Amino acid sequence: MNVPAPLIRPARVEDSAAIAVLIDQLGHPGSSAEDVAARLPLIEAAGMDALVAELDGRVVGCLTTSIMPVLHRPRPVGRISMLVVEEGQRGKGIGLALLRAGEAALAARGCAMIEVTSNNTRKDAHRFYEREGYEATSLRFAIHSADH
Repeated sequence: MNVPAPLIRPARVEDSAAIAVLIDQLGHPGSSAEDVAARLPLIEAAGMDALVAELDGRVVGCLTTSIMPVLHRPRPVGRISMLVVEEGQRGKGIGLALLRAGEAALAARGCAMIEVTSNNTRKDAHRFYEREGYEATSLRFAIHSADH
């Protein structure tokens, strides 16, 4: 069966409701369309990317990036901070298309290394990243501020 390639494009405010659903499916409930609409301009203003995958005019995936200048590397580190594909659309190449687009965007901004953030519980995602050449290299520790 031939699966059509998704259209990968920058996220727009009108995508906010679909992105909020994807964020919920990723395991982060509570983001409304209004919350997403308010955050999208902040991502763009910070020089980061929010990309969506569209199939038949419908948003079915989302990826966000960030760039971190660090003292211990000569060039910035790029991070894919979120990659999610709609539950019914997984395994069809949409995540890979988003991943490649995110990698290209970070490389174009001079990042020599790309990291992916993935929750410890998302074992299928970990296998996906490993198949694409990513290695588990470090742990992150987090604490929530009182007003997060």
